[in-house]
Amino acid sequence: MLTFAPPTPDAIPLHVLEPDTIDAWLGGQPDHVADWVLTMGFKANAGQTCVVPAKDQSGIAMVLAGIGNASAQRRSRFTLASAAAQLPAGTYSIASHHRAEVLREHALGWLLSQYSFERYKASPPHQAQLVCPDGVDAATTQHIANGEALTRDLINTPASDMGPDALEEAARDLATQHGASISVTKGDALLTDNFPMIHAVGRASDEAPRLVDLSWGDSGPTLALVGKGVCFDTGGLNIKPGSSMGLMKKDMGGSAAVLGLAHMIMASGMAVRLRVLIPAVENAIDGSAYRPQDILTSRKGLTVEINNTDAEGRLVLADALALADETPPDLMICMATLTGAARVAVGPDLAPFFTDDDPFAASLEGAARVARDPVWRMPFHDPYEAMIEPGIADLDNAPKGGFGGSITAALFLRRFAENTDRFAHFDIYGWQPTPAPARPKGGVGQATRAIFEALPEALNL
Repeated sequence: MLTFAPPTPDAIPLHVLEPDTIDAWLGGQPDHVADWVLTMGFKANAGQTCVVPAKDQSGIAMVLAGIGNASAQRRSRFTLASAAAQLPAGTYSIASHHRAEVLREHALGWLLSQYSFERYKASPPHQAQLVCPDGVDAATTQHIANGEALTRDLINTPASDMGPDALEEAARDLATQHGASISVTKGDALLTDNFPMIHAVGRASDEAPRLVDLSWGDSGPTLALVGKGVCFDTGGLNIKPGSSMGLMKKDMGGSAAVLGLAHMIMASGMAVRLRVLIPAVENAIDGSAYRPQDILTSRKGLTVEINNTDAEGRLVLADALALADETPPDLMICMATLTGAARVAVGPDLAPFFTDDDPFAASLEGAARVARDPVWRMPFHDPYEAMIEPGIADLDNAPKGGFGGSITAALFLRRFAENTDRFAHFDIYGWQPTPAPARPKGGVGQATRAIFEALPEALNL
């Protein structure tokens, strides 16, 4: 669990400074402090720290942490988090900061910097602990951090230990933790209960495909979260090259994201009726694998021509979205590591999203700035609808040409949410390719903090 340290009078004061505030701050300090800081060459640059000893050298009097100028802060999030790894063991309390509105970012970033994935190799314990700053909601910040940690753990776990069975178990554990109800439709029961595309994609695996359905809350607006749970993606018979298969343990990143977001919602007691749907499969290869040129009939009744078995995520999501759409929620959110086209468009750090709901988009974009969880709106461009209509069937799962691949995938999914007035789809990456403050290399949540921040306004809570 990622938690703040309890308040203590012995906490070491931590002063968060910027280059243009350092001189004024030094002017208010005793001579021995100012002299030490100047001697150490502390300029309050981003990530720079300075440990100031007590006048009698008996211990630490205070610590200074630099977060850089406005330009540096635009280029990097959670700058204070980089200080956590540099500081001596102890409990720290933010003593001065000239921009109170970013204290929450500093507090959350510090908690997230404590995360490490330890299932297979223990890491040294983090010794620099932070007391939650005044004015920051400690409980909510911890719920957010631990939801993010859950997402990271699920994505980081390799497919050998995070197949459909384990993903279902993770959902069951979360349901138990929060008193939610859960049901699972598995194997050939998917055909009986009319989830044919989930079954088709996952039937070649040794672990049966399934649909996980979690519900929580008995009052308030209805919110459906649908997450892609492809626990490993070989590409199916359109097999991926090795270079493209290497990170496919993260192809269940959408499901990891919605489970992390669900934790934030349930732990905070948000007044919603929540439903989480996860189609959990492995896109494997054997004689029963579905084939290029097959035509599948979806739960909704729309037929889909398979022109690439590596475009499987939209197939399993379609059946899950269709189920949610049968009793339309007030808001439905779909999250998936869906297309390489999205990465080409916006890179690994931005979470592109699609929606026709302008008020939700506005709420989300404002919330993303507050939560320091960047998103970017992409268009449901209606003229591209023709690209997903192959002629021989209602829909094409992999339009030829490659142009607008993230848009055509989003348009495909929208066909299965037509009864829901407010629908948004997030085409996330779910992976931090290089270490950054509060974000080690590996699995990462994207857009979940922004969504959590936006929900009270979006749902009039």
